[in-house]
Amino acid sequence: MGALEMLLDPLFIQPFFTGLCFAVLLPLFGAYLRLRDEWLAALAFAQTAAAGSLLAMLVGWPLMLGGMLAAATAAALKSLFEGAARGVQGAAYAMLLVAGWSISVLLVANLPLAERLGHALFDGQLYFTDTSHLLAAGVSLLVVGTGLLRLSRGLLLAHFFPDFFRARGRSSRRIHFLFDLLAAVALALATMSIGVMAAFALIFIPPLIAWAWSGSWRRSLLFAVAVGVACYVLAFVLALLVDQPFGPLLSLTLVLCGVASGVVRTLYHGR
Repeated sequence: MGALEMLLDPLFIQPFFTGLCFAVLLPLFGAYLRLRDEWLAALAFAQTAAAGSLLAMLVGWPLMLGGMLAAATAAALKSLFEGAARGVQGAAYAMLLVAGWSISVLLVANLPLAERLGHALFDGQLYFTDTSHLLAAGVSLLVVGTGLLRLSRGLLLAHFFPDFFRARGRSSRRIHFLFDLLAAVALALATMSIGVMAAFALIFIPPLIAWAWSGSWRRSLLFAVAVGVACYVLAFVLALLVDQPFGPLLSLTLVLCGVASGVVRTLYHGR
């Protein structure tokens, strides 16, 4: 069976479109996180969402609800450090990351039912997603993406013209908190489908590549989405052809793309 036939197979077409939604959405959030030099927060949100999903299973709650609540809590804690020194913010994100990882590993080690879910969250369970995951991904792309679009102007003003809000007697903290909340929800849902590290790779690497080649903000957003989608489709097809786990393969594909971009750019400027 060829790659096209596999993608059109009813068994794989639903997971494909589930992941594709996040391949479009996450690089957009990654661009704004990179603009603010807060990429570590993305990994903290993803890891916290995984821990929240495992805790939800422990108390009998829906896994998606637990992941989103945990990630939203992490976003609220992050907002407390708004305006703090960069080193303090980085330390807070790292502590959230370590706490989420610790809780996840302890639950997996002590609860037999959590072991399978834990591996799925860390490795990615895209091929085993169902209609609920596809609906969540589609709604996330539409609702969360629209929310990001509405916040975009405020986020750019707060970054490039920080005195704009102060001159009007307003604060940018509300905009930043809403952005963090949307990013946390998107990462929580993505973690449930493609795994912690794959979600982080999609939010971190495409904007990293795009910033090196794009001459404007809008082009960098389009470039980041194009890189995320291209690597996602390639990884999805390769995972089917070589029968390998999707999450690690997507992460490796993105890393190799990032390395190739860096090498080409170095050679280009070395002329």
